Parts: sequence; C-alpha cells; structure tokens
Amino acid sequence: MKRLLAIVAICASAVLAADISGNWKATAEGPNGTMERTFTFKVDGSKVTGETTSSMLGKSTITDGKVEGDTVTFSITANFGGNEMKIDYKGKISGDEIKFTSTSAAGGGQSIEWVAKRQ
Repeated sequence: MKRLLAIVAICASAVLAADISGNWKATAEGPNGTMERTFTFKVDGSKVTGETTSSMLGKSTITDGKVEGDTVTFSITANFGGNEMKIDYKGKISGDEIKFTSTSAAGGGQSIEWVAKRQ
C-alpha cells in the first residue's frame, strides 16, 4: 500500500508541475544597474532543459533542471573572463512570472534575485 501511495504521489507531482516551456525574459538589479537574461525552457514531464543568454555571460546550456509543482531548479555553467563558473537557479512559478534566486560558489555564495516574465 505504501508503494502504491508513493507512485501516486510521484505521478501527481509530475502532472501538477507548472509548464514553463518557451521564452522568458528576466531582470535583476546588480551593482552596475539592471541586468537582463533570457531563458528558453523545454519541459518533458518534470525534466527541464534549454538555454539562457545574457550580454555579460553569453549563452549557456541549462542542466540538472527539474520542475516540481510551482518550483523550478537548474544550473548553468557560464564563462566569465575566461573562467567557467557554475550558477544554480531556484525559482517560484506564479502564472507568467518566475522569481528566481541565483547563486554561485565562485561569487562567494552571494545570490541575485531575478524576476522573469513569459514572452
């Protein structure tokens, strides 16, 4: 019985996962003003893939992505001044808006708050 309930719970979370497929434009306030980043998400069940682009870090592939309910998480590896750094994203989905927090160990663990809107 416990196994059946676990399977039902897993299936329900996949069905209830928010569909974020498509293009999104995000902004954040940085030390030198507003930063912009675009995301193109592809969702297959709970798996999230795609790519992201910014003027500062260029294009990066989305890896380790998943969406569970109204939460999305993923990572990118960006090239900053010839150095690669992993950036982790966690976001809360609300309709056509996602509020992300991005963090990087290379950045001393500092986080950046982003707001993305579906395009």
